[in-house]
Amino acid sequence: MSQASIQPAKITRILPDSIAAEIGFEPGDAIVTINGTHPRDLIDYQFLCADEYLELKVLDSRGKTHQIEIEKDYDEDLGLEFATALFDGLIQCNNRCPFCFIDQQPPGKRDSLYLKDDDYRLSFLYGSYLTLTNLTEREWQRIEQMRLSPLYVSVHATEPEVRIRLLKNPRAGQIMSQLQWFQDRRLQIHAQVVVCPGINDGTHLAKTLLDLASFHQEEIPAVASVAVVPVGLTRFRPQADQLIPVSKEKAKEVIAQVQQLQTQFRKQFGSNFAWLADEWFLIAREELPFESDYEDYPQIGNGVGSIRLFIKDFQKIASQMLPSSIAQSRHLSWVVGNAVELAFQPLVQQLNSVTGLVVNLFPLRSEYWGQAITVTGLLTGQDLITGLTGKDLGEGILLPSLMLKHDDTRFLDDLTVAEVSHKLGVEIFPVTGVEELLEKCIL
Repeated sequence: MSQASIQPAKITRILPDSIAAEIGFEPGDAIVTINGTHPRDLIDYQFLCADEYLELKVLDSRGKTHQIEIEKDYDEDLGLEFATALFDGLIQCNNRCPFCFIDQQPPGKRDSLYLKDDDYRLSFLYGSYLTLTNLTEREWQRIEQMRLSPLYVSVHATEPEVRIRLLKNPRAGQIMSQLQWFQDRRLQIHAQVVVCPGINDGTHLAKTLLDLASFHQEEIPAVASVAVVPVGLTRFRPQADQLIPVSKEKAKEVIAQVQQLQTQFRKQFGSNFAWLADEWFLIAREELPFESDYEDYPQIGNGVGSIRLFIKDFQKIASQMLPSSIAQSRHLSWVVGNAVELAFQPLVQQLNSVTGLVVNLFPLRSEYWGQAITVTGLLTGQDLITGLTGKDLGEGILLPSLMLKHDDTRFLDDLTVAEVSHKLGVEIFPVTGVEELLEKCIL
């Protein structure tokens, strides 16, 4: 990566009472170099800023360059936040997976929805999944030298011909030697397997999980955990992909298969090692596993145990926050994906046990994506308009903020909360987490 391709790290926020606030940094300023080095990304920034003595070259919002010297404690944070974690651009995907969600979207939406990231830096920093097919020798060396571990890897299949078919990339067949590379260097990954019926299920899925388990045996296992996830298909997918949606029967089959392997892994490792995403149980209309089955939730970011954890948090916080009655009656609507309808019924009953409070659950399917079973995070503004028009929505809608773009009020279909609120003629309350949801109900 040439220095010419590295942009100054633009600052968006200065934390109160921080070193940066004391010095007088302002939003719009940008860091050009740290001790003479152009940081490529947030990883470089954090590594370089760990030193006790720093020389910063800073470009202010008016285009003037400043040289700033800082003495601080080792590892003390400067208190800066940036517009992006990557200062040299996104490493994009070079695969053509037929199940890629990016390719299953309609055209004409905001550009950011079509960026295919396959960047190991985002994997290390935020837990996003990558395939390892686009790494140059320099990037492999950087992962080793900076000990960037764990990374999160989309494996899908360990048999070379099956993985090549899934990723449509001849480099995809190197996955077993790449896993060995991690093991030789005592670095870790968390793996995911997106199951596509008829391609990598059945005996292929069993082989993949057993192959991955063979890298779970050292003191620092190269493969720390595996999530098994059902393929998600939309009506916008290319018609030539020949992918089959996961049926209720297929979900039951995969659940039985993986649970049998979990029994084997518990005897071998004292851990389930491989986990089923919540969606399998929702599609199969089966009860979610017990909380203890998820151990320390190693794959929570992949939807493994997120519903069980939400229910647990809800019941605990509700028992502390919910009064027996409220002075001023409230009537609200809670919108979720229809996948969680059965799991959330006890929570709605708990809310409605409060005298004066009425909360109606509206579990919706996504007509926009064309999915019969829909997780909450994929509901769009148009789905709300289609599913809620003409309904008695009370004083407002409780809207899980995971439906919205991060730090924005925009749904996946580019409609805004304000636009949907206007169409439905009712106020919408985006809520993040259990406490905020309960506060909207009782305050």
